[in-house]
Amino acid sequence: MLLPTARGKIQIFTFSHRLREASVAALRKGMMSTRGKEEGGWHLCQVIKATAVPYENPDNLSPFLLQLTRVPVESCSQYETCSECLGSGDPHCGWCVLHNIKKERAKKKKNPTLRKLPPWLPPPGTIYLCLFCPLMLVLETYNVPELSAGVNCTFEDLSEMDGLVVGSQIQCISPAAKEVPQIITENGDHHIVQLQLKSKETGMTFASTSFVFYNCSVHNSCLSCVESPYRCHWCKYRHVCTHDPSTCSFQEGRVKLPEDCPQLLQAEKILVPVEVIKPITLKAKNLPQPQSGQRGYECILNIQGNEQRVPALRFNSSSVQCQNTSYSYEGMEINSLPVELTVVWNGNFNIDNPAQNKVHLYKCGAMRDSCGLCLKADPDFECGWCEGQNQCTLKQHCPAQDSQWLELSSTKGKCTNPKITDINPVTGPREGGTKVTIRGENLGLEFRDIASHVKVAGVECKPLVEGYIPAEQIVCEMGEAKPSQHAGFVEICVAECKPEFMARSSQLYYFMTLTLSDLKPKRGPVSGGTQVTITGNNLNAGSNVIVTFGRQPCLFYRRSTKHIVCNTTASDEGFEKVKVSVRVDKAKIHQELQYEYVEDPTILRIEPEWSIFSGNTPIAVWGTHLDLIQNPQIRAKHGGKEHVNNCEVQNSTEMTCQAPALAVDPSHQSELAERPEEFGFILDNVQSLLILNKTNFTYYPNPIFEVFNPSGILELKPGSPIILKGKNLIPPVAGGNAKLNYTVLVGEKPCVVTVSDVQLLCESPNLIGRHKVMARVGGMEFSPGMVYISPDSPLSLPAIVSIAVAGGLLIIFIVAVLIAYKRKSRESDLTLKRLQMQMDNLESRVALECKEAFAELQTDIHELTSDLDGAGIPFLDYRTYTMRVLFPGIEDHPVLRDLEVPGYRQERVEKGLKLFAQLINNKVFLLSFIRTLESQRSFSMRDRGNVASLIMTVLQSKLEYATDVLKQLLADLIDKNLESKNHPKLLLRRTESVAEKMLTNWFTFLLYKFLKECAGEPLFSLFCAIKQQMEKGPIDSITGEARYSLSEDKLIRQQIDYKTLVLSCVNPDNVNSSEIPVKILNCDTITQVKEKILDAIFKNVPCSHRPKAADMDLEWRQASGARMILQDEDITTKIENDWKRLNTLAHYQVPDGSVVALVSKQVTAYNAVNNSTVSRTSASKYENMIRYTGSPDSLRSRTPMITPDLESGVKMWHLVKNHEHGDQKEGDRGSKMVSEIYLTRLLATKGTLQKFVDDLFETIFSTAHRGSALPLAIKYMFDFLDEQADKHNIHDPHVRHTWKSNCLPLRFWVNMIKNPQFVFDIHKNSITDACLSVVAQTFMDSCSTSEHRLGKDSPSNKLLYAKDIPSYKNWVERYYSDIAKMPAISDQDMNAYLAEQSRMHMNEFNTMSALSEIYSYVGKYSEEILGALDQDDQAGKQKLAYKLEQVITLMSIDS
Repeated sequence: MLLPTARGKIQIFTFSHRLREASVAALRKGMMSTRGKEEGGWHLCQVIKATAVPYENPDNLSPFLLQLTRVPVESCSQYETCSECLGSGDPHCGWCVLHNIKKERAKKKKNPTLRKLPPWLPPPGTIYLCLFCPLMLVLETYNVPELSAGVNCTFEDLSEMDGLVVGSQIQCISPAAKEVPQIITENGDHHIVQLQLKSKETGMTFASTSFVFYNCSVHNSCLSCVESPYRCHWCKYRHVCTHDPSTCSFQEGRVKLPEDCPQLLQAEKILVPVEVIKPITLKAKNLPQPQSGQRGYECILNIQGNEQRVPALRFNSSSVQCQNTSYSYEGMEINSLPVELTVVWNGNFNIDNPAQNKVHLYKCGAMRDSCGLCLKADPDFECGWCEGQNQCTLKQHCPAQDSQWLELSSTKGKCTNPKITDINPVTGPREGGTKVTIRGENLGLEFRDIASHVKVAGVECKPLVEGYIPAEQIVCEMGEAKPSQHAGFVEICVAECKPEFMARSSQLYYFMTLTLSDLKPKRGPVSGGTQVTITGNNLNAGSNVIVTFGRQPCLFYRRSTKHIVCNTTASDEGFEKVKVSVRVDKAKIHQELQYEYVEDPTILRIEPEWSIFSGNTPIAVWGTHLDLIQNPQIRAKHGGKEHVNNCEVQNSTEMTCQAPALAVDPSHQSELAERPEEFGFILDNVQSLLILNKTNFTYYPNPIFEVFNPSGILELKPGSPIILKGKNLIPPVAGGNAKLNYTVLVGEKPCVVTVSDVQLLCESPNLIGRHKVMARVGGMEFSPGMVYISPDSPLSLPAIVSIAVAGGLLIIFIVAVLIAYKRKSRESDLTLKRLQMQMDNLESRVALECKEAFAELQTDIHELTSDLDGAGIPFLDYRTYTMRVLFPGIEDHPVLRDLEVPGYRQERVEKGLKLFAQLINNKVFLLSFIRTLESQRSFSMRDRGNVASLIMTVLQSKLEYATDVLKQLLADLIDKNLESKNHPKLLLRRTESVAEKMLTNWFTFLLYKFLKECAGEPLFSLFCAIKQQMEKGPIDSITGEARYSLSEDKLIRQQIDYKTLVLSCVNPDNVNSSEIPVKILNCDTITQVKEKILDAIFKNVPCSHRPKAADMDLEWRQASGARMILQDEDITTKIENDWKRLNTLAHYQVPDGSVVALVSKQVTAYNAVNNSTVSRTSASKYENMIRYTGSPDSLRSRTPMITPDLESGVKMWHLVKNHEHGDQKEGDRGSKMVSEIYLTRLLATKGTLQKFVDDLFETIFSTAHRGSALPLAIKYMFDFLDEQADKHNIHDPHVRHTWKSNCLPLRFWVNMIKNPQFVFDIHKNSITDACLSVVAQTFMDSCSTSEHRLGKDSPSNKLLYAKDIPSYKNWVERYYSDIAKMPAISDQDMNAYLAEQSRMHMNEFNTMSALSEIYSYVGKYSEEILGALDQDDQAGKQKLAYKLEQVITLMSIDS
């Protein structure tokens, strides 16, 4: 490098090029300081401004010639840093390198004695080096200190080496490529490193410059390569960027200038309709011709993340064409999709696209559902409205008839059938001026189409250009209405008033009379800011409100039907009463209302004038007119941050405030008091009090407490005070009377506090044990730790004496007990032997009884089942079955009837319900509707079940959609269950959501066929077996207890003597036929006898088709020819001690083999007295008491009650008296103690019914049984649960097992087992219900994965089946395993199955009635549902909230 000196000489600064590949090394610019010499030996630092000029050199060293300019002299003392000193341009100033100080030139003196000035630092230049080209750098230095001690060359933290000093030259070697950080595309193409020269003598840097390492190969496009600031070249046939141009394969492939790069030129907007085969032609320049072995051109389009490659043809170097291809993208929410376009050749050689050309794919039909929106589209799209298909499309996709095609450019380019969907507002003043917004479809394409054809309620409404949105919206300004005009529809004509171009709204627009009645408050400060509420009627009418108080506007805030709220502004008129004026559009409301501006509040005094940094200490404020302010606040600003706190007005002259905190960094709180920069009050708009200049409000440091000790626990004895140590506990206020209100809590109890500057003394409350201590003051609280107050342990002398006496008495008592126990044990041994003998006999008797009962039951069941063929089981029809499960206890549900609507509303309601049905069939709406309902607190569990059942009845004909919604709801329920950290096994355990009830209903619909063909037979057999076995022994007609039972609660725990009788019964339907033998017990009541006779005569007749026992009388036909009507109560009924016993056959002494008949109820000559009013009343009471007609759900907990006759106070009984009445003899109570011995009858009954229970369980837990395959619904739902478990990484088999058990057995099968009347046309009495509940509980235990640990205190129903449950559990596990191994059901197969099920039961329910029932919940929660839809993006795109508002309008009674 050539460097001129101060005297004009040239010094050389050279680089030794040891590698041919070295890039240019140059010092582009910089500030270099040189040193000259003046007379007398003075040394002077001169600053030379250097400019680099290229200088050609035959030795190829590429130096630069610097042009020098002198600059004026300045004082050096003003520069504090090296950069300021060197950057000043002062030729007399420089920086003392080794001592880091500034020096300036001394003035000329005779014989000066100054020391030699230290050397000066030359400013840095910049050197550029290729990353791959290490160099030996030979640096020529000037004005440097003596370097005999040596020099280090440091390249930042990359490398450091010794520099070789040769005269005035320093030789350094640049870092190797591996030492420089790798240069990758993300970090740019260069890396800057500082080269520093350090003196080994002082370790200080005395010169530095910048090194730039660059790497051309990171560039992967021609333009970025050649536009690099470094010497990079593009080799277009190899598609690489290099610093060495000689490496290109072909000489003509080298590119140096951007204009020579292969690139695409700017193209007009490229439009391509989807699904239309079309080429794309692009203009370009410098397109390379692929060489031998290289592949041709391709176009790459990145469509929604998917790359589509299309072959392309290069016409010449300036043109390329993407070949004929069609393109598409997903979704109808986007009508035009810009797509990135890339042209490549030879596989992945990109052609630069500097203009960022994109292909715009578009769909005519996307978001253009109406003709107007279609014709409004960009004309370049060439979209038009196809009337035949009623959609927006291209012309080639519309049938050929010209009459069906509408386009903007044609003469027929007008859309017919305009439609108004919404108007806002719907009320306005009669004077006009209201801006009405009309939204709809096909509302013209130009403003002139509607400019003069809009009427609202018969009044001309002038359209406004600025509010017009072609085809979608018209904003017009109302004219004045006549007094006779009150309301009407909106009517428009588009272009011309022909029927096909006219539209009329469904909403009415009303003219309202607006009135004012009052305003509050009636006065406020003259500075304004008061929020005033004006009351009146119809104040929400119109579109624009202007409120003025005198000449000042009151800024509108909000309004409703009854209120307008505005904020006053400052008054220019001073303190006076002004008239309130309200204008709504062009209507001025006439009402004499006045508002008074009064003097602004003032602040006279503040006490105290101090607080602590955390604020929240009480401050009393005195002033004037304080009661005018609605929301007073106090403020403090410090360090640019403002804090405010609230005040409470006491009266017009006084208010209390909580001091605001001071914005002080907690980690930098000083120990000194601080004054805020600004302190004042926010009182509405009163500006004068924002900053109080006359106050000296001061903030003191917060109190600081110390912890009790390192453990944080302070041990004390009762009554000892608690001492909290700290500092700043009393603020150092002048006068010394400052006090802070401390609150110290021990646990939750406060203590009395005494305060000093360094400690708080707290008199601990009367507590013992461990408690947390909490100190509170101002806006801060601190806990120094826990306090442990230990109770007094030493015992007093009287206590010791008392304990000794008590101990002696205890020893005497224990000795006496041992003596008594010895004597008693001898007696117990004798009693035990007697009981052992009794137990042995009892065991033998139980075994014999069990064997006999089983054989007898087998015979009876065989006789029963032999009469039952496929049609013999009284299955309910599909509709009745589903109604009993979906709506238990409701016999005549509205979904079974036609919709009941008054005639004048019928058309609107039906239209509204049809629109509502469309919303229910929209998944986004239905999910939002259900989630919104479930989030309401008033939406009860009963409501959830009802909504789930109603939705399933509506979707009965669309089970595919219902299944999709159910899966989404279940997935959401699983997510919610896991997010709330509930145990996963609790999922689906209880019916607490709509989804769980819908799941029950879904299985109810889809398993009806499986019930009829497979599971129904063993279930019906179990029911009949239980009923037969129960009726073989006595059953108490009042309590429901029986001799044979599976339920301990329903077991008769007494010995009942009875005999079996066989009566001959005359067939009431055919008196000439042979008599029917019926087995009954002599202890049966007359009603029980009648029911058994009806069961025998009508054994193959469904229960609902049989006569009722209550409607029949039992007639005993004696051998003498006499006939007697037998009744539960008559004059012969026995009464003992207020207990009346129901009549039985034994009471009437009816012998075995007697003839009886059932006759219609009548008053007979034989028993006229028995039919007296009192007897009939009692009988009817009894019949109502024992006869069940309520809902199946209530039957579960039903226990017959013993209710005394209100007229006589007599209590009824049959076999056993209710023990709760407490009037038994003492002997009866004594016998109750051994009544548990009758529990062995539970085993007898269980053994008898075992086969039928096993048969039912085996049928349910088998994948292929009785010739019926596993229902698809079970496999499909179990697979769905497994998928959800996989999704949430739940691999615990017990959790998966529990989910499936809760899903199917618990939700469906348990319901069917406990309530067979849901499936069959039967009557279930209380004892049968109790036994079925035990079977259902066993069924549930079999599906559980948890271990049941049983003991003597376990419930009897669990002990009863304890040995069977492990086997049943194995069945369940095998069942689930077999289902998992079955091939998965495809969605296509499942949808086909669901469609078939929907078709089979298409018209079972009245959909309109069901929709009406669902809509009742919309009416109840309309605001919440509309709010949820407004917040949902998908719902917003589909305008679901608007559609629901239409439904609400149609369904409204007012409409």
